[in-house]
Amino acid sequence: MARKSLRPHLNQIRTWTRQGRTDAWVAHQLEVTVQQIQSFKRENGLLEDEQGHEGAPSAAFDDEIDLRAEDDALIAAELEAAEQARLEAEEAERIAHAAEEAAQAAATPATPKRRSRGTARGRAKAASGPLEGTFEHGEEGYGLWLDPAITDNPIYAEHWAGHRPVSVTIEEDQIVIRRSE
Repeated sequence: MARKSLRPHLNQIRTWTRQGRTDAWVAHQLEVTVQQIQSFKRENGLLEDEQGHEGAPSAAFDDEIDLRAEDDALIAAELEAAEQARLEAEEAERIAHAAEEAAQAAATPATPKRRSRGTARGRAKAASGPLEGTFEHGEEGYGLWLDPAITDNPIYAEHWAGHRPVSVTIEEDQIVIRRSE
């Protein structure tokens, strides 16, 4: 689960904490984990708000407190179970994908590799369709982001996958990237 920023909810979390709401209840309201709420409260000094100066619960909101501790515990358990189920589903999907790839590899008959008389450049154009990419430059540097489908390209897998040193030539209408030998 991607971490959701809780900073915009600082005042609301502070109010709920003063009212005696549990971390599980707050997490459920903001659709985050209990651990994220606890960490946020620690980072923003909200743990002091939970306790009065003498360590007793704040008396200013005693009449308004609605703890519903049992409901909060159920909500926390439900959130944790949902997160666990999501993680298990991702793992099952990853295993199924690996099994599918293995089955396809096993079903493909082994044939000797034919040599083509075409150039490497001709093979590259035939083996891959156009892919999208983005050239990014900013404060942190420069980067080239390629379409994730590039990993399906056999020429990329054979000659470019992993870290490879490259040489870059800048021209008026193109940037040429060649593998350094």
